[in-house]
Amino acid sequence: MERSYWVITIIGPDRQGTVAHITESIVRSQANIEESRMARLGGEFAVIMLVSLPAARQADLRTGLDQMTGEGLTVFVKPTDLARVQMLAGFVPYEIAVQGADHEGIVHQVAAYLAGESINVETMDTMVTPAPLTGTPLFSMRASVQAPPALTLHQLRAKLLDLGDELGVDIEVRLGK
Repeated sequence: MERSYWVITIIGPDRQGTVAHITESIVRSQANIEESRMARLGGEFAVIMLVSLPAARQADLRTGLDQMTGEGLTVFVKPTDLARVQMLAGFVPYEIAVQGADHEGIVHQVAAYLAGESINVETMDTMVTPAPLTGTPLFSMRASVQAPPALTLHQLRAKLLDLGDELGVDIEVRLGK
């Protein structure tokens, strides 16, 4: 049976039962959640997921998601395939951690460096929290990336240490899973 793949993004007010409501619609269309990320951001709850389902059930999925739009949720749906994942075969997984005093441009500078090295960002989570005693905003980032096989851990670590020095943050790199 041919399966189709869809990336679904849903954003709406943070309230109890949102995840159960969204997943009920997914299950009803015989879709399977392959991957997902869900988080409260400010007063909103955001969901991004990759689902697969029998090609014949695509209309059912769309109908269920359209109903959510009428309930005050913002829904974005895009068909996709797994070809891009296969293009990264042979790339090396790394985990990157960034920590330091918060200031504008940290995410952009790290992302621009990674793009310049043809490194693919798989996941990236950032947050700002107050320091325990002073309340100074502290920035932290965790990223999982896929790097071309020609870029060694030593090279990546050295370049990111230099970038960390420029930005005034600590950057650690280790082999990922």
